[in-house]
Amino acid sequence: MSELQKTLKEEVSLTGIGLHTGQEVLLTMKPAKENTGFVFVRTDLEGRPHVEADVNYVTTTDRGTTLEKLGVRIRTCEHVLAALVGCDIDNAILEMNSSEPPIMDGSAKFFVEAIEKAGIQEQSIPREYLVIKDVMNYTDPITGSEITIIPADNYEVTTMVDFGTKVLGTQNATLKDVSEFKNEFASARTFSFLHELEMLLDAGLIKGGDISNAIVYVDKDLTPETTEKLKKAFGKSELSIRPNGILDNVTLNYPNEAARHKLLDIIGDLALVGVKIKGKVIANKPGHYVNTQFAKKLNRQWKLQKKKNVPDIDLTKEPVFDINGIMRLMPHRPPFLLIDKILELSDSHVVGLKNVTMNEPFFVGHFPKEPVMPGVLQVEAMAQTGGILVLANVPDPENYSTYFVKMNKVKFKKKVVPGDTLIFKIELIEPIRRGIVHMQGYGYVGDSVVVEAELMAQVAKNKTE
Repeated sequence: MSELQKTLKEEVSLTGIGLHTGQEVLLTMKPAKENTGFVFVRTDLEGRPHVEADVNYVTTTDRGTTLEKLGVRIRTCEHVLAALVGCDIDNAILEMNSSEPPIMDGSAKFFVEAIEKAGIQEQSIPREYLVIKDVMNYTDPITGSEITIIPADNYEVTTMVDFGTKVLGTQNATLKDVSEFKNEFASARTFSFLHELEMLLDAGLIKGGDISNAIVYVDKDLTPETTEKLKKAFGKSELSIRPNGILDNVTLNYPNEAARHKLLDIIGDLALVGVKIKGKVIANKPGHYVNTQFAKKLNRQWKLQKKKNVPDIDLTKEPVFDINGIMRLMPHRPPFLLIDKILELSDSHVVGLKNVTMNEPFFVGHFPKEPVMPGVLQVEAMAQTGGILVLANVPDPENYSTYFVKMNKVKFKKKVVPGDTLIFKIELIEPIRRGIVHMQGYGYVGDSVVVEAELMAQVAKNKTE
């Protein structure tokens, strides 16, 4: 899976009927800039108001997830969001001339096909992840529904459903990787029990419902009164129950289609967290309420992680540059070479490592009884890390040096002492122009920011004899 953000290559449109409104709706999915996320646009309302796919805008979860921002609603958003996540998309604009996307066949299949038709475009900025490092859990005390997430290398989801009915029984489904979504989960359709269907019809909902876009499990006797009500709602002259307990002639796509659709809903609802997830989700009796409550918990965790901006680094992996590679790029030498490894490197960011040991010469005098790494050397180490970002893209780095021009907003937040491992993350604030490099740098020990600074440097060619 690519580490760069992705969007649609071109726009694509679908038309269909809204599940609850019964109105025909035009949905147009468009490319979006990096870091946009998923944004719904109501083209039928004055000013074309925007509603971001943000779990903090969730208002109701009755028979679908509803977002509302400043009075503007987006209903049953989960299927189209699941399709975008399942196609590994990060950014998209979703224009609609109604309050809800078309229900299509009750699955995400047609949205996935539309995305593939539009094509997928890789973007230039690396994507971010909510990296799960500790077990997190949410339980609904009323229903007993429970969702847990544990650390994992990628995004995995397992669902277990049990509605206490013989016609459906106990089912489970597992997605090991997002790449499985298209072929294994996108075509899993929404479903309802007969007793629920009657209540929804009596409440004036599912006006766009049809036995072609929902599986109806018959969990009670089909009385003549109920039959007539369903015939009228679905515009059918005849209705029957198949041997597998499904209303009329719908053929299941999978024996465990209900569990697969619940998994699809989880992926759509957790898209509202606003970031890609690295972790394994285990859901027992999931539903839109418990899904979105859990998404709110993950969203709070993401905001905390983003505030710290801690890089997710595997220290056991082969570095991009070891100390010898660093010395080939930079003129610095001990005792003033303050970086040991480069762990990540792209056109716009770099992550470096400094192992702080008691053997550092500056600890002799700073301070003899309480050794602390001087703040000025922390900033120097950060700047050297930034120098790698520049010199790695120069064909003859041995002929260039980087020089400080300016330091702004320098903050020291915690002491750095022998035994600490300093991780530096440097990002370009703006593209390099005329040899001037403008960078934002952070230094971490564990999950704590110990130093930060805005740095500016100039790359200059060395004078030759």
